[in-house]
Amino acid sequence: MKKKIDFELSTAEKQKLKEQKVSQKMLGDYAPDEIAAMLGASPQRAKELAALAEFQSIPSLGPGFAKELIAQGYYSLEQLKGKSAVELFDAYEKHCGCWADPCVEDSYRLLVHYIGHRDESKRWWNFTGERKAYREQSGFPADRPTKAWYETEKFPKMKTHKER
Repeated sequence: MKKKIDFELSTAEKQKLKEQKVSQKMLGDYAPDEIAAMLGASPQRAKELAALAEFQSIPSLGPGFAKELIAQGYYSLEQLKGKSAVELFDAYEKHCGCWADPCVEDSYRLLVHYIGHRDESKRWWNFTGERKAYREQSGFPADRPTKAWYETEKFPKMKTHKER
């Protein structure tokens, strides 16, 4: 597990953890119902916090990726089990209403690989070649959004992959 998980806790939530002598790092060890009781949080908020911990535990997947999975209705790796990276990525683009930076697809490929193998040695960039080969052969769906992520208000400050 990563050393630091970004939970985006409120000041009140941080204070409640401190009062109970529970560090943010330890929060990922609790079930959603325990988190709800500990923080006086709603079941939904507790479920989100547990999901943030689980998704960010995958090497090289950060809080933005974890939050996007939650926004799509996923709260555990178990829910994602059996889905393909292509299926998840294509659904992500439809959900966002724009096409995404290629590294996002690589991240979905890492996610699916991790779910199947629990291999902590891989990072998202290890899947770039696989993605390129697949897209060269199969292309993208006909109903893929036409606007790029950097042309939308949702991602106004993001740079393109080539600008980084």
